[in-house]
Amino acid sequence: MKRTQKMVTLSMLGSISFVLMLLNFPLPFLPNYLKIDFSDVPALIAAIMFSPIAGVIVEALKNVLYYIFRGSGVPVGELANFAAGVAFILPVSWFYHKKKSTKGLATGLVAGTITMALGLAILNYILILPAYAWFFGMDYMLDPAVKWTTITAGILPFNIIKAMFISALFIPLFLKLKPWMMRRQQSF
Repeated sequence: MKRTQKMVTLSMLGSISFVLMLLNFPLPFLPNYLKIDFSDVPALIAAIMFSPIAGVIVEALKNVLYYIFRGSGVPVGELANFAAGVAFILPVSWFYHKKKSTKGLATGLVAGTITMALGLAILNYILILPAYAWFFGMDYMLDPAVKWTTITAGILPFNIIKAMFISALFIPLFLKLKPWMMRRQQSF
């Protein structure tokens, strides 16, 4: 029964995450294809309530659902979103589970921000931007100068800002939901 309840909870969080991914908005000073959404919040809840793997499962569910309902054929964007979400939630949940305190959560949010920003900068340079060039005929993305400019002027600041938005929303939400999360955690 507990396993079924956990699967239902993760499915519910994955579905909420998918809906939140649909509610996105661009920032006026960054490229329009970079959009802020709060879909990593349910994954953070899962990662803190259960385990880092639970958060990864929610990230995967969200991106699979998004690809099924909104995908454009080649899931480059969904894979990039999955990588970004995982790069953010793993350090947060690791630090939180290590210290089980607000300080551990804060340390994790900072570490997650740095990991996501730097990890996605490297991943975009090596894999994601070349994939866009290959699959979508954007050959100019293969030029190292274009990749570097795209990363430093768009992707890197975007991921830092996105992580700050998610953190700013998650901290008060976590403080409000902490008693419920702890009760749910103990019932599993």
